[in-house]
Amino acid sequence: MSELRWDPLKLHWVIIATERGRRPRDFQAEPEPLPITSCPFCYGNEDKTPPEIFAIRPSGMPNTPNWKVRVIPNKYPALRIEGELESRGHGPYDVMNGIGAHEVIIETPDHKKSMADLTPAELTDVLIAWRTRLLDLRRDFRFRYMILFKNHGARAGASLAHSHSQLIAVPMLPPVATTELKVCRTHYANKERCLFCDLIAFELEQGVRVVREFSNFVTLAPYAASFPFELRLYPKRHSHDFALMHDAQLAELAVALKDMLMRVKLVLKDAPYNFILHTCPPMHKRPGKPAMWTSLEYDYHWHIELVPRLTSIAGFEWGTGFFINPTSPEDAAQFLREAEV
Repeated sequence: MSELRWDPLKLHWVIIATERGRRPRDFQAEPEPLPITSCPFCYGNEDKTPPEIFAIRPSGMPNTPNWKVRVIPNKYPALRIEGELESRGHGPYDVMNGIGAHEVIIETPDHKKSMADLTPAELTDVLIAWRTRLLDLRRDFRFRYMILFKNHGARAGASLAHSHSQLIAVPMLPPVATTELKVCRTHYANKERCLFCDLIAFELEQGVRVVREFSNFVTLAPYAASFPFELRLYPKRHSHDFALMHDAQLAELAVALKDMLMRVKLVLKDAPYNFILHTCPPMHKRPGKPAMWTSLEYDYHWHIELVPRLTSIAGFEWGTGFFINPTSPEDAAQFLREAEV
């Protein structure tokens, strides 16, 4: 029988339609053709992108080859860094200038490598670039939230095949982040415990949704997964801020991240996916809200969310806010756990 499952973090219901029983092969499709052509992210084409903001390179001048990871402004940004916010009303609506930041992290000079193909050392460089840019952008008091994400495959929204992730800073808290932060704060206020820590402890005890456990990280299929083969990667020890991770922790995270990406690539035949880093917002003091972030260090827990794009959102989902997942998280975890990585 199908089950309705409640997600205590995102505050929505999910339908686990177990009678549909879809297995990994049921989602497999032909690889999406993403042409190489003259890729602006490849070596020698640095002049085809805006000037770099940050790079990891053994030697050489900025905006030249010999880099390992390169960060550039998005050529077609959703938000621009120049200007003032100027929040204002427009009849019953609110309007604000499109101020923010939109950056691209080019993860490798090798056009043919996906993120899953990178070595742990190469992934560590990517994570260092993420940390560096998060720390820099949070110094701008106009920005109240940063979202770091990756679109892998055309069906997941990737417009260029070359492996890259994106970082967008926005001047307000998005609804998804607001819900998570409020839920975590309420849980801590009631129980003086982190909600994520409680969920992780329960999942480790149950074991059926754990894909892989490391010394300090764990990958699992969430109990109320909205999508088939949805995964989350957590630090096992409480940590509210990804950007506070030191290099040795990032190197260990790189091993866990590669393991998760390789299992998805092998089991789902390199399916498209969206990948999101959820970390705490900048803890800027807000006028009139002195208690805004007083418990954030204790109640929030950063994590990575990976959602394979195997199903589509249709009328039922739009009309109800419910999601129908045809593969139970327990089955998904087993398929991924048994993959020979």
